[in-house]
Amino acid sequence: VPSAHAGAMAGEGKKFVGKEPVRLWCKGAILGYKRGKTNQYNNTSLIKIDGVNERSAVDFYLGKRIAYVYKAKREIDGSKFRVIWGKVCRPHGNSGVVRAKFRKNLPPKSIGGRGGGVVFPSN
Repeated sequence: VPSAHAGAMAGEGKKFVGKEPVRLWCKGAILGYKRGKTNQYNNTSLIKIDGVNERSAVDFYLGKRIAYVYKAKREIDGSKFRVIWGKVCRPHGNSGVVRAKFRKNLPPKSIGGRGGGVVFPSN
């Protein structure tokens, strides 16, 4: 009788053996920083999550982690990719946009990009 562990190794990264792998993240677009008429607050970014179009749908994403992945010139630990981690803190408006705070403020180059991926914690 094959064990569950042996079946998982044969699947090579699949969540369930014999089924399609489940994607545990979704894409998001970085719209800009939180701002008023005259002031801009760089410590809070506005993220539009794909498939979220109303304020009530945002509740699922509150507290979830966001990874902004970018590519740098210099290689560190064998990789040119870097990550800035953040967290969804609250909704912004009624159309499914969320406010997120990152460990380091997102660079202006990230605005308009598709760099935000929402990562779901396994709890």
